[in-house]
Amino acid sequence: MRTWAIVCAALLASAGLTAARAAEEIKIGVMSDMAGPDSDMSGAGSVLAAQMAIEDFGGSVAGRKIILTSADHQRKADVAASLAARWYDNEGVDLILDVGFSSAALAVQEISKQRGKVAIFATAATSDLTGKACSPTGFHWVYDTKAVANGTAAAVTREGGKSWFFVTSDYAFGHALERDATAVITANGGTVIGQVRHPVSTGDFSSFLLQAQGSKAQVIGLANSANDLANSIRQASEFGIARGGQVVAALLVFITDVRSLGLQVAQGIRLTESFYWDLDEKTRAWSERFARRHNGRMPTMIQAGIYSATTHYLKAVAAVDSKDGPVVAKQMREIPVTDFMTKNAKIWPSGWINRDFYLFEVKKPSESKSPWDYYKLVATIPADVAHPVGSDDACPLMSRNN
Repeated sequence: MRTWAIVCAALLASAGLTAARAAEEIKIGVMSDMAGPDSDMSGAGSVLAAQMAIEDFGGSVAGRKIILTSADHQRKADVAASLAARWYDNEGVDLILDVGFSSAALAVQEISKQRGKVAIFATAATSDLTGKACSPTGFHWVYDTKAVANGTAAAVTREGGKSWFFVTSDYAFGHALERDATAVITANGGTVIGQVRHPVSTGDFSSFLLQAQGSKAQVIGLANSANDLANSIRQASEFGIARGGQVVAALLVFITDVRSLGLQVAQGIRLTESFYWDLDEKTRAWSERFARRHNGRMPTMIQAGIYSATTHYLKAVAAVDSKDGPVVAKQMREIPVTDFMTKNAKIWPSGWINRDFYLFEVKKPSESKSPWDYYKLVATIPADVAHPVGSDDACPLMSRNN
């Protein structure tokens, strides 16, 4: 009789635990630019990528239902910080994903660190996220200013572009990109002879481009993105800068930028990315699934990265049977990242995903055989070249672990 009572008590306890797990949700929030200049590269596509990852995981993890929410941070640091605090404190969000606009990402990184919550950045570029602003619960998943500099800036300098003039977006991202590219240019025997900084969302780049043209630098480096990048490339083409012998080097280009510009304008641009939909069978298979649900639009590296990051987070939750932020973050660093866009990548203590990158060249219109057939592969950049050992030493987590 006593044995039966013990068995019944154990069954009741197990049932109670199962019920508690069912009631306890894992809540994921995608914070992105839903309608502004970054929305094509992230936005609704980032939300879809996270949803696809949740669906592929079965909709629950370790007995906990997975809930997805999303919001627009309007590319403002104060809005992003307020939203992060509300999500964590009032709405039970366990993970924040994406967060474009570097100043907004840095604000969310700090809030997440204070709350002991996991944040995974995909759109934001500043390398400070895994440098001086690193966090035990923060991750930089897709690319950063150091990686794209070690791709595009290094290649252009090695090919003879020794003198540079920067046209730089005047906020955290632009400053970081100019800084990291300058370090790469100098290391490869080049020099930066000047720079000019422009406000975000500039419509007329004529004065900035004329300064760059007048500098006689061999290379005009564009340290900007989204609409600012597209406008500066179009106007550089109109001014005939390339015909005058200067190289225009766009340091951060997405496939959506190429689509917006058109191959006639974008042809020949060198760019660095961590993903391209047509790299191999696995990237094509996932990208075609994505495109069927995204109005035929192929994914950017950010959107592919959101799927990858969500899946890896859920794997860690399943492994530790917990949604405690520091516990999950520790497990995420211990297991390699392997999926259709990532080949057995290690996560550094700083939160950097140590992945390979690719140097591409935009095709000529005559070379493109189908919609979204935009890139030809120039070189694979090994992970330790894209982001060399020591490049995150400003992060105290690295010195603690070395």
